[in-house]
Amino acid sequence: MIRSLLYSGLLISLLFACNPERVHYTNELKEEMADSKIKRIKDADLTETIDKLGERVSATIQKELAAQLEKTTDPDERSKLCQLQNLPRTKAIAEQYVLDIRLLGPSDIQNKSLNPKEREILDAYLYSAKQKQATIANIQKTSDTSFVYNVAIPADNPICEACFGKQETPFAVWHLGFKKREVIRRMSASKKR
Repeated sequence: MIRSLLYSGLLISLLFACNPERVHYTNELKEEMADSKIKRIKDADLTETIDKLGERVSATIQKELAAQLEKTTDPDERSKLCQLQNLPRTKAIAEQYVLDIRLLGPSDIQNKSLNPKEREILDAYLYSAKQKQATIANIQKTSDTSFVYNVAIPADNPICEACFGKQETPFAVWHLGFKKREVIRRMSASKKR
């Protein structure tokens, strides 16, 4: 009798432990499984993807910020906009692509929280702006797992003055911080289509 109760208890506990409903195949689990597959990614492909994404994202957020700045003359509201607050599309893009989006100005050349490579790039952008030279986007690998895409905002764009005041040389630069893992996900997703 005791033996049959013991076996019954053991059988019931095994059945509950092997419950197939316990494992939930969520989107996060599917992404995690896809991320764990070995993929061969060339640096050139990674850079090309970051360049394309950076170009599209910077154009979109620049357009949104400029449009919102035109709608208000309130200094407090403009300050919030320049800190990229109250910009729903920019916020959605940052969440969708897991991006660190910032608007940098001349004072950020001395900002010790930025990567030294990025500060050098900002200094070069400022020099080019003073010389009235055309600039191109720049991609820097800041660690094994992250990249920064920088692109200068044209000097005649109202964002420069609205966000950084009257300057001898109008200057503003977009900072888009990419996580390598997210870029590779985007590459994998575009190849499946």
